[in-house]
Amino acid sequence: MKASIGDVALKAGVSNATVSRTFAHPEQVSEATRLKVQAAADALNFSVSRSAGILKSGRTYRIALLVGSGVIEWFTAEIIAGLNDVLRDAGYDLVIYPIEGSEARDAFFEELPVRSNADAVFVSSFGISPDEVKRLGTAKIPIIGINTTSEGFDATVGINDKEGIKLIVRHLAKLGHRNLLYLYESFSSTLGFSSFNRISGFQEACDAVDGLTARTLAVQKGDSILDAAISEIMAQDNPPTALCFHQDSQAIPLFFRLQRSGLSVPGDISVTGFDDSTFAKEAELTTVRQRPYDMAVDAAQKALALIEGQPIEEPFETFPVQLQVRNSTAKPRTAPPCCRPQRVLA
Repeated sequence: MKASIGDVALKAGVSNATVSRTFAHPEQVSEATRLKVQAAADALNFSVSRSAGILKSGRTYRIALLVGSGVIEWFTAEIIAGLNDVLRDAGYDLVIYPIEGSEARDAFFEELPVRSNADAVFVSSFGISPDEVKRLGTAKIPIIGINTTSEGFDATVGINDKEGIKLIVRHLAKLGHRNLLYLYESFSSTLGFSSFNRISGFQEACDAVDGLTARTLAVQKGDSILDAAISEIMAQDNPPTALCFHQDSQAIPLFFRLQRSGLSVPGDISVTGFDDSTFAKEAELTTVRQRPYDMAVDAAQKALALIEGQPIEEPFETFPVQLQVRNSTAKPRTAPPCCRPQRVLA
């Protein structure tokens, strides 16, 4: 039979109330008593009923994370890891809600205040409207933004995406590049992703450099961004000397495709990414480092403080980004396109 509080109390030589207090409010029990009760509980394989704690506190011990895609890529995986490492130790479960379209979006914002099934909400990377912020506010729980451009949150953490991509453009311009191409996968029309600021930041940085030609290329979801990049290199009379990718995961596979096409990095073309994600260092990719794990840890700590009604020293925090210069970028070749050796597309 499952052990009860009475069994633990009898084995530990304390009252039932002391056992209950040990688990509900351990700060009110001496260390010696706490260790004695815990040892008895462990010996009897006793576990505290979570539902009892929920009823007593009025909390669900559940926190919602809204993400703008059903695919868990590097950034979101790092966010989940950082949140879990803090929330798990505090006794909270993290529940992930993919918000891929307007239907899923409307359902979440309409149902949460009614169901009251979370103690806090994280919104990662995409924007929500003032009306949606207001609807979440009716649930009377903390709302924390992670790399989002929206306003109305109780706390936020994030980076300056514009400043990050400007570091890339300035680096390439300093090397002598004057023909750049920025490639990205087209965004959902219903979600305002914060990383969209990289595109406008790219154009602003290029406009500030005399004689620099720059283009952006949106590749439709489902199409190959690698095919688009190679076509731009091989088919243009005046091809770009550097390709800037929206994220590392799009840039790194290009290295292998370029080799099959007879092109080298950075000899024929310089390549940059954004994130400094897994394998970026091993691939020698020049990129911009952001730290989503650290942002998530900070966001989780802010959420716990808000749940407890505690003040936050810095509720709205911007994390720095750093340029990581590696061997995927170099000075552009001086030979004009007409003098370069012809290559066959693999």
